[in-house]
Amino acid sequence: MDINIDERPDALVVSVAGKIDASNSPKVEKEIATYTASVQKVVILDLWGVEYMSSAGLRVVLVFAKNLKAKGQDLIISGLQGHVKDVFELSGLYSIFKIFQTVEDALNSIYQ
Repeated sequence: MDINIDERPDALVVSVAGKIDASNSPKVEKEIATYTASVQKVVILDLWGVEYMSSAGLRVVLVFAKNLKAKGQDLIISGLQGHVKDVFELSGLYSIFKIFQTVEDALNSIYQ
């Protein structure tokens, strides 16, 4: 599992790659929280590189969104594909979040 941060003028892009499951979800949650603790921008969570996500991974996304909302920030998700997209759709999270195909699409939605 890898996490990369790309700070843009109007957003922080958090890109995750690999698997997010019970074995690493606490680490993912802690790293994302560390990177975003002092940021006061929209956060885009790019999951393009995630090939597997369990319910523990969904919990990470929900906790992340809740923490951002408490600070008055928005979470946008991009890059859902394959199994991960199916998990979001089946869990009902697809209708809760703003979800875009690519990071660029998500960034364009901020500027509109």
